[in-house]
Amino acid sequence: MKRQERADFIRRELGKMYKNPKPPLDFSNPFTLLIAVLLSAQCTDERVNIVTKTLFKKAKTPKAMHALGRAKIHSYIKTCGLAPKKSKAIFETSKILIEKYRSKVPQTIEELVTLPGVGHKTASVVLNQAFGKPSFAVDTHIHRLAQRWKLTNGKNVEQTEKDLKKLFPQESWGDLHLQIIFYGREFCQARKCYGLDCKLCKTLFPKRRSKVITNKP
Repeated sequence: MKRQERADFIRRELGKMYKNPKPPLDFSNPFTLLIAVLLSAQCTDERVNIVTKTLFKKAKTPKAMHALGRAKIHSYIKTCGLAPKKSKAIFETSKILIEKYRSKVPQTIEELVTLPGVGHKTASVVLNQAFGKPSFAVDTHIHRLAQRWKLTNGKNVEQTEKDLKKLFPQESWGDLHLQIIFYGREFCQARKCYGLDCKLCKTLFPKRRSKVITNKP
């Protein structure tokens, strides 16, 4: 198969496997989504949902979050990885949203990435899942599978995102972001498959015999 044919096949198969995929992080508004995605770095979605269940009862808005104070925020999220750094980022981001954005989460990549603890991936997730804007957030799972499926050369995350956007229709980006992550976690993990064992890898590359060593993001 050519690259575009592989992309079309992948989109069809993942669409069958994960129909109408739902975001794994619990949130009730753009701000709580922003905080949940920020917390998900080096932390499982399950752990984030446990932590935010209590945190969001106390603070669902920038004003309420900032009022908690950095130490109190840390006490709620301490079981997440990088908790000290994240508590500082959450506190400072809340303050900026209050002072600069009237407690509203901005709706552009350029504005979002200026917030403490918010990178391009986090901003892309927020834009798509909170505001329905087309974006294709690339995390470690997507970066890895895109290389195993030869949809990109994997030079870096930015290049992977550009390549995937060219291959898939814009209206599918939001679902595919989730579908590829779910598939990667379930069938094509970092230390398993290596492009040889899962259903999609074997179907796309039936003659492949050597492990695919992927570039890290």
